[in-house]
Amino acid sequence: QVPLVESGGGSVQAGGSLRLTCAASGYALDTYCLGWIRQAPGKEREGVATIYRSEGSTYYITSVQGRFTITQNNAKNTLYLQMNSLKPEDTAMYYCAAPRNCYSPLSDFTYWGQGTQVTVSS
Repeated sequence: QVPLVESGGGSVQAGGSLRLTCAASGYALDTYCLGWIRQAPGKEREGVATIYRSEGSTYYITSVQGRFTITQNNAKNTLYLQMNSLKPEDTAMYYCAAPRNCYSPLSDFTYWGQGTQVTVSS
């Protein structure tokens, strides 16, 4: 199993908030960057947010900018995704993931965890 464990998903009303947590261990600690991806039924998997582990630089897809915030606590080997002002179109399975190339931090990912479901209703 991939050493990335997600938690914090659930069901909320539109406009609500959720905070996802990712616990990293093993080889996942050797990455220059880590992020979150999501996949909804019938849709392509997409990168949502990425953070450089040492520099702290962050990257987001346009659709979540201003609503989602990716943070980390490297001392605890933990990654977070704070999701505010949630919309029904945010409904998806969310995965903690390792970008294939940190110079293109949202384009492709090499591995991810088991995921946590986020459902937003209206």
